[in-house]
Amino acid sequence: SADEDIHEHLDTLRQRSRDLYSGVPLATAALKKMRTAVVGQGLKLTSQVVFRFLKMDEERARELEAQIEREFRLFTDSPDCDAERIDNFEELQQLAFFNWLMSGDVFVLLKRRKPTRFNPYSLCIQLVEADRISTPLSSVANGLFSATEGKCGDNAVHDGVEVDASGRVVAYHICNGYPYSSMLTDIKWVRVEAFSQKTGLPNVLQLMDSERPDQYRGVSYLAPVIEMLLQNRRYTESELTAAIIQTYFTGWLETETDSTDMPMFDHSDDGDSDEDEPEMAPGNIVKLKKGDKIVFGNPNIPTAGYETFNKSISKQIGAALEMPHEVLLKEFTASYSASKGALEEAWEAIKMRRSWVNNDFNQPIYETWLAEAVALGRIRAPGFFDDPLIRAAWCGARWDGPALTQLDPKKEAESNAMLVQHGWKTNEQITREYYGENWEDNMSALAVENELIKKIIPAQTNSIADDDEEGDEENADEE
Repeated sequence: SADEDIHEHLDTLRQRSRDLYSGVPLATAALKKMRTAVVGQGLKLTSQVVFRFLKMDEERARELEAQIEREFRLFTDSPDCDAERIDNFEELQQLAFFNWLMSGDVFVLLKRRKPTRFNPYSLCIQLVEADRISTPLSSVANGLFSATEGKCGDNAVHDGVEVDASGRVVAYHICNGYPYSSMLTDIKWVRVEAFSQKTGLPNVLQLMDSERPDQYRGVSYLAPVIEMLLQNRRYTESELTAAIIQTYFTGWLETETDSTDMPMFDHSDDGDSDEDEPEMAPGNIVKLKKGDKIVFGNPNIPTAGYETFNKSISKQIGAALEMPHEVLLKEFTASYSASKGALEEAWEAIKMRRSWVNNDFNQPIYETWLAEAVALGRIRAPGFFDDPLIRAAWCGARWDGPALTQLDPKKEAESNAMLVQHGWKTNEQITREYYGENWEDNMSALAVENELIKKIIPAQTNSIADDDEEGDEENADEE
């Protein structure tokens, strides 16, 4: 079952994944590249109110969307949205997604605190690392949490996730510390319900990649390639050691003297002086006895196949992680079409994981925030609390992030223009996917810029013409 196959080994998998991230460049590159491509500087909200369903004209809808986005930025741009007051919302996105990849899952507590003068919202976000979600125990020995399965009343607890008889998640059990921690003196667990019974809003969000039915905890992104990454590290270390050994200049002293009567390197007559002992030094002259000679070692360890082997391993690791080795190694030395194909393949996995971040992290937090904004009266949304369909119409949103990498902007711009011309894609899609911008905002900005150009260029032209006329008049006076 998923419990036996996954839950009992999660602690070991997390330790190995973190160790590989810290000590294997390929593992570090895989995690950081996926984090940068999926989240980057942050996934930005674009409000998309379903104005036709709400019987609202488009102009009014655009005004409300702009207001919603301003209010949301008021909440997200400040560290006040973080329960620890360290990161803003975009930085929390990066941290949550990165921990999701490394540890297998990460948990988000939606908490409340007293509003401040500069932030009128009580909502704040606290990230909880995967290790702290565990099954409560009656006693803990040496900080080791050995049990993964347990009971809470009639409900089963699977590695900290409490489910009812139908398998539905109802609560999470959060420990006040980490396994094996020497800093804990009083280990205890707190049970937090998944959803508030009063409001129906989520109390806890879980970010994970489900691979099996009845799976309640996630597995590290590196889990399928842990063994291969480990062997790659061992081979790399052996190659480094061999390269270092080759730099050692080692010599042997061959002599015809009976070795049983003479200590090694002792060439003095009385055995008390070290003056005649051979030593290596720049420009050194060594005096040897008759019959002695020095022979130098020449260790030839073949290392020519290392790069080929490393690239072969990278291809297999990249295939397992849905990241072509060109992207993993950031090495685009093949043709344009091959490199473009590698980027497109990686982009498919990036889009999928970005949708997961939006569905499991961004959108639930946004909807919880919007409910508070409407309740406070800062955003007027008639019918928000009356009908789920009306609520969903108000909560419509799109989350834009980093754009697809472009190898040859000119070629890709021509290709995009052809796609738009034939109606296979829209200007909005192209602008969002390739440039990470909003097409309507760009057009509005261009309209303003064009008006400025019309005003500035004639003024500059007239100024130049006046200067030319003045110069002609001065020349005429001089003549």
